[in-house]
Amino acid sequence: MLRCLDAATGQELWKSDYPCPRHGRNHLGDEQFYSGPTATPEYDAASGRLTTLSTDGDLLTWDAKTGRRIWGLNLYATFKTPQRPLVGAEQRDYGYITAPLLQGDTLLVQVGVKEGCVMAFAKTTGKRTWVSECTDFAGHTGGMAPMTVEGVPCVAMMTLNNLVVFRIDKGKEGRTVATYPWTTDFGNNVAGPAVFEDSVLITSEYNHKSICRLQMTLKGAAKVWEAPYASKACTPLIYKGHVYWAWRRLHCLEFATGAQKWEGGDYGDAGSCIATSDGRILVWGGTGRLSLVENATVSPDAFQELVRAGRLATAVSWPHVVLADGRLYCKDRDGNLKCFRLGAAK
Repeated sequence: MLRCLDAATGQELWKSDYPCPRHGRNHLGDEQFYSGPTATPEYDAASGRLTTLSTDGDLLTWDAKTGRRIWGLNLYATFKTPQRPLVGAEQRDYGYITAPLLQGDTLLVQVGVKEGCVMAFAKTTGKRTWVSECTDFAGHTGGMAPMTVEGVPCVAMMTLNNLVVFRIDKGKEGRTVATYPWTTDFGNNVAGPAVFEDSVLITSEYNHKSICRLQMTLKGAAKVWEAPYASKACTPLIYKGHVYWAWRRLHCLEFATGAQKWEGGDYGDAGSCIATSDGRILVWGGTGRLSLVENATVSPDAFQELVRAGRLATAVSWPHVVLADGRLYCKDRDGNLKCFRLGAAK
């Protein structure tokens, strides 16, 4: 089910639906913790179109004004996607979970077959235009991240086994720039790669229990530092020389060195954070805890919570918090959605 709500009132403007199972057709493991879609829809402001990806591989593009479906295909049916293999302590396959990424007129999708891990589709027609040199199985990760390496446009992604950076410049689309091994016990790296200039941060709890900064060139990846702190689900936020993420507590490291500045709060396994335009950190986690926290430039020695609201949800806060046009959207795993209007602090 795809729904469009009025941002000011929450009133439903339209809805569209299509048949889809609760789990991907090759699913294996942890079904009690998730069901339905996990990939964030990708919106194209230029065309007013929205692309969604279901756990069962339904890649669909819609008219965001009306809910009319424009084009679509099923990745399992089209590309014969196999079940992910055992890569650690226990085998897992959560279906398709990595969000599509729009770059110009091209939609990048982590398909995860021998023909190519990533495939590029024309955003207007759905016609496939190229495949990546990397042929890894698709990762269990939130999303891909665009970056520039020595002036060349690239994308960083977590596959089932590796961090991979590949080119997207004309004539060299899909060519691998760097591969860095990063496999977890459950083939699970929900926290995506975080990019700042030519550096990529990757992190996982499980068997790694660490966060790692890598510097990219067109010849490969070099490790800058690795620190014994980890995120389980939250992709790190790199902001003004510091790194933040929510897992159990809000963590803050120095981006240059990986040294911990502070940690604090209580946000459970699930959580997310974003920076506001005035430099504070908004944190959403646990079963509905929402906090506004001072950044480490202003508060370098300690976690400083400015405002807190609790018990805003009835289930864990797996979906990422969203801030847009002065409104804050908080959603829990059961689908309960709340919107808050932000005002100046008194």
